[in-house]
Amino acid sequence: MATFEENGVRLVGVDGFLLANVSAVDDGEYGLFPVFSSNGVIEHCRASGHSDTGIYVGQSHHVIIRGSVAFGNVNGIELENSSDVRAVGNETFDNVAGILVVLLPGLDVKTSANILVAGNRVHDNNHPNFAAPGEIESFVPSGSGILVVGTDRTRVSQNVVMGNAFTGIAVGSTLLLGALAGLPPEAFADIEPNPDGARITGNVVTRNGGASPIPFLPAVDLLWDGSGTGNCWARNVFGSSYPASLPRCELVP
Repeated sequence: MATFEENGVRLVGVDGFLLANVSAVDDGEYGLFPVFSSNGVIEHCRASGHSDTGIYVGQSHHVIIRGSVAFGNVNGIELENSSDVRAVGNETFDNVAGILVVLLPGLDVKTSANILVAGNRVHDNNHPNFAAPGEIESFVPSGSGILVVGTDRTRVSQNVVMGNAFTGIAVGSTLLLGALAGLPPEAFADIEPNPDGARITGNVVTRNGGASPIPFLPAVDLLWDGSGTGNCWARNVFGSSYPASLPRCELVP
């Protein structure tokens, strides 16, 4: 078990890595933290008690997170400004947000695309946000299951998402997160902030919603803020959505 003051395991610029059977507990901001890295595997790990993210992949590519558990963090699993990343077969619970897939401004890598979030159990992520005040993660809304924010060609498939008080699966613009943080639109001039080509298919998304922390958005199972192009939904089991009618995917036989 790793316990440190700021980060549990931090990798910078590593090509070809394996983090397996690591437990990161109460390590400050991040538990497992590869950045500017590639061709890596994070498997059968546990992360809890972090004021930013339990299992984080940032500005990296060709990484898989599988069979891991994240709980009691602000973000359970976060994929930030990364591409060709898969989060498969994990469990996240009792975080502020279970899984966050996000494109943020002000970083060296300006794009994020080709993300797969599949076969995960994302439930009861209703922890009060305990991030440092003023940090962007302090504005992540509690009660969030899977958030897709500003990234392109993100596939969210075959997940079970239940018991999240705000939303089960949400797709939205990075500008929305910026608005919650009080940032002006020009702060996002270095990225294209809208999500394009998201496919939300075959998920069980029930018993979410009931209490929205954002006055202008409802608490529902499936949520879309209307931004971006080519986003679609199909074959999901859910009780509520906003808007009531979501664009349907054309499914390939």
